[in-house]
Parts: sequence; structure tokens; C-alpha cells
Amino acid sequence: MTRRIPVYLEVTRKRTFAGAVEWPGWCRSGKTPDDALEALVAYADRYAAVVAHSRVGFERPGSVDDLEVVERLTGNATTEFGAPGVPPTADSRSLPPKELKRQTAILEASWRAFDRAAVAARGVELTKGPRGGGRDLPKMANHVFEAEEGYVGALGSRPPRLPDATPDKRSAALRDSAVAALAARAAGKPVADPRNTKHPWLPRFYVRRSAWHALDHAWEIEDRS
Repeated sequence: MTRRIPVYLEVTRKRTFAGAVEWPGWCRSGKTPDDALEALVAYADRYAAVVAHSRVGFERPGSVDDLEVVERLTGNATTEFGAPGVPPTADSRSLPPKELKRQTAILEASWRAFDRAAVAARGVELTKGPRGGGRDLPKMANHVFEAEEGYVGALGSRPPRLPDATPDKRSAALRDSAVAALAARAAGKPVADPRNTKHPWLPRFYVRRSAWHALDHAWEIEDRS
């Protein structure tokens, strides 16, 4: 590798998340910081497959030695529950048009990865176990949709309400709304349908969390299939 990949750690007593600073969605957890870093490297090939068609130039690490921990954060209750909850300092940076385009491409690739995994698992009984609490596929798909509604709200926008639409159309409308709200926030402009969000997420953290959640469940479906 030409340079080590900057990563951050989000640490609690019971769980640590390791995330790549410049690669939203590539974020894994473990009981200890070392475990989390090992997990991040172990999932590099799967992440590479997700972003392969997005032309973003991802370079896989060969080992933990190819990672550089640039920030160590104290996690919170969200971290211990099982989701990255504390944005790294780098997420406070602005999101200029070129980088917005790159991060949006990664986010949309992550959504597509979840869609592909869900379609491939139709008619398959997922193995039971601790991951996902044993959710079946429809419940997991609904969980991901509802989470994304919450994430759009965290951006400061109201998610579209289309109760009579098909699930596919509702999902497409929600994602279009998310991309539009992200672009508005990145440009410092008001979102189209604002929500009274007291502490809205940073645009970069929104991409990081949303991409992670889609990929975490996409990979869970693949593993449980």
C-alpha cells in the first residue's frame, strides 16, 4: 500500500467500533480495539466488492499494519448497543461537491448491496442466532427502512409519507429524499421539508451511519443465508 489507511476507534468497556475515516460504511466492531481492527481488515474484501462499480478507487489493506489509528473516541450507549454513535472529528469538515458526489456514490452502493442481498435471500429461511435477534427477511427489510426514515429525520428533513405505495416505491422515494437532504445540508441550504431536529447529524456522519447500517444487514443476510 502507498500509505496507511486512517481509521478511528469508538471505545466502550464492552465494545469497540473501528471505522475508516474516508470510507463510510466500512466500520466493524469487536470486544476490544484490536478485535475491531482485525474485523475491519477481515471485511475489506466485502467492502471492496460493494464499492467496486462506484469508481472510488478503494485499496484493500493486507493487514492491521496497513491501518493507522488517528483518533480514539469514547463511545456512548449507542456504541454499547451495537451501532457507531460518535462521529470522528473528521466528520465536522465541509462536504464540497466532488466529495459529496463520492460519498453519495458509496451510500447508494451500500443501499444497492442491501437490496441485492434481500432479493437473493427471498424464499430462503435465514438461520437463527444472536445477529439481528433472529429477524426474518421481511422484518429486517422493514427495520432497515424505518431506520433510514430516522436517519433522514436526523439530517433535519421529514421523510416522505406514501402509505399506499409499494415497498419498492416507498424505499425509492425515501432514498431520493435522503440524497436531496444530504446535498442541501452539504451546501448549507435549507432542506425541502424541514423537521424540527434540535441536534442534526453532520452530513458526513449521516453517510457513515446510513451506509454502515445498510451494509451490516446486507452482510448479515448473506451470512445467515
